[in-house]
Amino acid sequence: MAGRINDEDVKAVRDAVPIDAVVSEYLQLRNAGGGNLKGLCPFHDEKSPSFQVSPSKGLFHCFGCQEGGDTLTFVMKVDHLSFSEAVERLAAQAGITLRYEEGGYNPAHQRGERIRLVEAHKTAAQWYAEQLATGPEAETGRIFLAERGFDQAAAEHFGVGYSPQGWDHLTRYLRGKGFSDKELLLSGLAQEGRRGPIDRFRGRLMWPIRDIGGEVVGFGARKLYEADNGPKYLNTPETPIYRKSQVLYGIDLAKKDIAKASRAVVVEGYTDVMACHLAGVTTAIATCGTAFGGEHIKILRRLLMDNGSARVIFTFDGDAAGQKAALRAFEDDQKFAAETYIAIAPDGMDPCDLRLAKGDEAVADLVEPRTPLFEFALRQIVSRYDLDTPAGRAAALDEAAPVVARIKNSGAQHEVAVELAGMLGILDTQFVVRRVAQLARWAREGGGRAPAPARQHRPQQTPEPSRAPSGPALTLRNPVYATERELLKLALQRPELVSPAFDAYGVDEFTAPPYAAVRQAIAEAGGAEHGTQDAQEYLVRVREAAPDDTVRAMVTELAVEAIMRRTVDEAYAGEQLVTVRRRAVARRLTDLQGTLTRLGHSDPAQSAAIQNEMMILTRYDRALQDEGPSAL
Repeated sequence: MAGRINDEDVKAVRDAVPIDAVVSEYLQLRNAGGGNLKGLCPFHDEKSPSFQVSPSKGLFHCFGCQEGGDTLTFVMKVDHLSFSEAVERLAAQAGITLRYEEGGYNPAHQRGERIRLVEAHKTAAQWYAEQLATGPEAETGRIFLAERGFDQAAAEHFGVGYSPQGWDHLTRYLRGKGFSDKELLLSGLAQEGRRGPIDRFRGRLMWPIRDIGGEVVGFGARKLYEADNGPKYLNTPETPIYRKSQVLYGIDLAKKDIAKASRAVVVEGYTDVMACHLAGVTTAIATCGTAFGGEHIKILRRLLMDNGSARVIFTFDGDAAGQKAALRAFEDDQKFAAETYIAIAPDGMDPCDLRLAKGDEAVADLVEPRTPLFEFALRQIVSRYDLDTPAGRAAALDEAAPVVARIKNSGAQHEVAVELAGMLGILDTQFVVRRVAQLARWAREGGGRAPAPARQHRPQQTPEPSRAPSGPALTLRNPVYATERELLKLALQRPELVSPAFDAYGVDEFTAPPYAAVRQAIAEAGGAEHGTQDAQEYLVRVREAAPDDTVRAMVTELAVEAIMRRTVDEAYAGEQLVTVRRRAVARRLTDLQGTLTRLGHSDPAQSAAIQNEMMILTRYDRALQDEGPSAL
């Protein structure tokens, strides 16, 4: 069992790896104001970005699903890692050597499972690449690539390698690097043979498949020899780090340009991705042995940020299988806010063949948006019916109208309905328009066959906590709650503006139980004054002091949420301090008045003491009103 990672090293990792740099590996971030960044949450589906990152505080928070935390929390959640695995991964990126409290430095074989499997794949990828570059047996693979227009530089850019034909070349190599047979089998790099583990991939050209963070998690292997009885393409099986429905080949190379250009090009194979990138279409990606589906859409949406001008262009072969794939992609069209198109070369060539035959310029021309995906789907539907008969036209309309009803833009929907009438030869254009409009309305109301159009929701200017069921229900329409929330945000985000006065505030001065819990956590972390010395360490301590995940989430939320005033200064902070204190004084006066009324004339001495306290509090309140923060 590995020892506990030294606390100083954990802090060093947190400080060394900026949270925005880590998060932007997984989704596009844009300015949210106040020094924060925003993007589409990777932990739940949403149309408008409610996921915020605060680089200065090293925290993230989603106002939609309430997920939040620091850099380590993000890595743990997004890649399903343990705390130690997340620290180890970020430490490796930052070049930090970790110390372990029990047993010194962590032996390699004791590291987390995911870290070990990723390391095994990284080592295997390097070894495969060396075999392709220098191995005599790999000449077959080099010829295969050369015939498709890829030289050694291209192979190196994409990390292409070669797996020798022997039974256990890679297995023996990885054993020599300290990997156990159990790890090799679990990783999918080896499989059980009659006498123990043997290589899964033998005599094949190897494409490393990387996740969006750039780590090798699997391989796609292409058959090279006729004697190989396996499939043409053999992929890594499902493993703890590889899910084919959740990876896109080339995403690590394409992600920045996809985000920058708001365009993604979806092709069908590894060589197509290579051809596109080498032709200058650096936004090309491909699925890995499976149809393009919902999980792939989630990856792209986070990069495209659901920009209305974003484009997703599918390139499919012109054969029946390619047409079927295009129609299947259209079924998920509504999950995109981006416009979707299809690009098919006139002669049916894929990008790799097109590049060979006509050069890079032809590939670049191919992926310029030509045909909207819905239009392609309509033409495929209409082509299956006999439009010379009334029955054929009616049947085609029955199948095509729901497709038009799913078009997101209402203006375009009307225009395409008119075009559909012409395609079908139906003279009563308005009949078709009304039919489509009716289906669209039913879909919006949840009763039609067409899926309901994605509803846009406006991001809240003042995020009113939309809590998970387990969270506290608060409404910022209550001015008391609103001011308490604002003061806590200041204490977490700008402690220098409220210290040291804030640290003298009691927990009972915060009327909302969740806010009282946050106030208590700040106190247990050393007070807001501690935040004036080391802001990030202060927030870490407050989060660690929270008694449970609900309060911890509230701390993160308040630390990331924008302060309501554009200009945040001592005057504004003073207003919040005074307002919260005056309300606390008013509540105390009300309680004392009630006690005094109940006492009547039964205890003159106690009544006198209460009246004296009320007089003092009344003077204090008047001073707060007249003098402001200086009276605190």
